[in-house]
Amino acid sequence: MAGYEDFINTKYKPKSTDLLVSFKVKIPKGVKKEKAIGAVASESSVGTWASTVKGSEYSHVKKVAGTVYFVTQESPTSYWTKIAYPQDHFEPGNMSQILASIAGNVFGMKAVDGLRIEDIKWPAKIRDSFPGPQFGIDGIRKIFKVKKRPLLLSVPKPKVGMTTPEHCEIGRQIWSGGIDLLKDDENLSSQKFNPFEKRVRTAVKIRDRIEKETGDKKSYLINITHSSYKEMEKRAKLIADLGWEYVMIDIVTTGFSGVHSVRELCQDLGLAIHAHRAMHASFTRNPDHGFSMLALAETSRLLGVDNIHIGTAGVGKLVGTSDEVLSIQDHITGKKVKENKKLRTLGEDWGRIKPVFPVSSGGLHPGVLPDVMKKMGTNIMIQAGGGIHGHPGGSHAGAIAVRQAVEAYLDGETLDERARKVPELQQALTLWGKKHIK
Repeated sequence: MAGYEDFINTKYKPKSTDLLVSFKVKIPKGVKKEKAIGAVASESSVGTWASTVKGSEYSHVKKVAGTVYFVTQESPTSYWTKIAYPQDHFEPGNMSQILASIAGNVFGMKAVDGLRIEDIKWPAKIRDSFPGPQFGIDGIRKIFKVKKRPLLLSVPKPKVGMTTPEHCEIGRQIWSGGIDLLKDDENLSSQKFNPFEKRVRTAVKIRDRIEKETGDKKSYLINITHSSYKEMEKRAKLIADLGWEYVMIDIVTTGFSGVHSVRELCQDLGLAIHAHRAMHASFTRNPDHGFSMLALAETSRLLGVDNIHIGTAGVGKLVGTSDEVLSIQDHITGKKVKENKKLRTLGEDWGRIKPVFPVSSGGLHPGVLPDVMKKMGTNIMIQAGGGIHGHPGGSHAGAIAVRQAVEAYLDGETLDERARKVPELQQALTLWGKKHIK
């Protein structure tokens, strides 16, 4: 078997059948860069630290080995590298196996001080082995009969602790105020104070009444997350039986096999999937180590979620620069995406895989919504929690203010112009102004 350095070949031209990964590699003091960078390709594919082992003579093993084909220095101790893996190294349709290779034991190696996957480029065979979204953006818009406006969501606040009647009353207020979707937050499932079945049965009666009153479609992103797949299946079937359109899952804590399995279940039930990214920052936030939010969003697109939270493009309370969030948006909505050397991302051809509806959330209120839409466009979902429920007039007034802020932007009006006609919006602007929440 070759030594680590032998896994580097900067003259190699990747094939269309290669899976490509963009890595940031931090080199420990006293370790040669060739050894550290080569170790990443070796240990994430076929290699071992020992240069002579039984099987070294098997030339066919090399056919599935990773190859470092690009290296550039970014700082005295860090390098941007690209590694090509033959597609036959992987089992199609098995995200758990794929990530066990490229994002597995290699992250614990002493040969690197830090390792971060920035992006993955998927060859057609692997890409098409996954289902992708069942509905995608167009399918979701068709459900709501909303062609251009951002779809609006809200989580009741406080996000846990309220009783079922209190929670569902918030749903009534926001639906009647113009919000499209009530949403569970990541840590509300079926606690004693607000049991799952009672909540979804109570909410559907309120939903039906509000739809008749407003003439608009309303729905609910219902969290089915559980460590038992059988329990998630039970919850999803109840949701479908009651005539809801959506399940919500915490994609990281549920796990990749869980997400894939729920996607197959929801295909049979005709349900869309809303992806919450809770826990992602435990491995996406560190710029020198981990798995980027972009890479997580791409794997989620392949596995088949219909919506996913991606941030606010520099507006709001969560980490994520404008460039980073817009790059994620491009990668989950585009059909063909170009390489971005500044962000160390790879190009992508999504083929038949439908786009995912990007969700902007985290510290949003009416005063900053024009900034969000200027940056991200209007083909997005907007989720406001405190920016609705913190309104001095209550959740119903907060919902009106958010909806009117969006409508003003679409109509070419400033917030101040619309606020002169909508007192709820004026109250929100008086309270929060147009400042970003940090």
